[in-house]
Amino acid sequence: MHGSAPTKGRLLVATPPLEDPNFDRTVVYVLEHRDDGALGVVINRPTGESLDEPLDRWVDLQAEPESIFLGGPVETDALIALAYANRPVTEPSDELSPVAGRVASADLTTDPVLLAGLVDSVRIFRGYAGWGPGQLEGEIESGAWLVLDAEPDDVFAAEPDELWRSVLRRQGGRLAWLASAPDDLSAN
Repeated sequence: MHGSAPTKGRLLVATPPLEDPNFDRTVVYVLEHRDDGALGVVINRPTGESLDEPLDRWVDLQAEPESIFLGGPVETDALIALAYANRPVTEPSDELSPVAGRVASADLTTDPVLLAGLVDSVRIFRGYAGWGPGQLEGEIESGAWLVLDAEPDDVFAAEPDELWRSVLRRQGGRLAWLASAPDDLSAN
């Protein structure tokens, strides 16, 4: 990892102003971080898009708001499902693969009825955010991202539009102040 802390299961919070509009004021939940790169999903960008057949059978498990989220600019045809299990997931199964604690990735080819007793909710993301070897570490070192601990329900927040500010606010001190920063810093 070139001396940087592993970010799997943690949040990347974009610092304003981030030049890339794909990531301005985003909160990314990191699914994997190894020497060959990192992968995560943006957890605060609901699209308003609902699930179509055959995935509409997952609607009953979807967390509010029941929308597909824009997970990132990479492979926007790919769908990634994250589940909030009712107990920590430590071993992979056919249905669930552990990420951190009670958050696991869910196999969308599985019959959701099989997961109904195992998970409290599911959130589905279109696309993901990806970084090549050393790229994320460089962006963190340059100050583009804050690496913060995830609360258990961040990924499944009922008010995702408020997540960027609420994650910063709960940090206290100068980071809490950043939550009130205007969208256009030159207007300050």
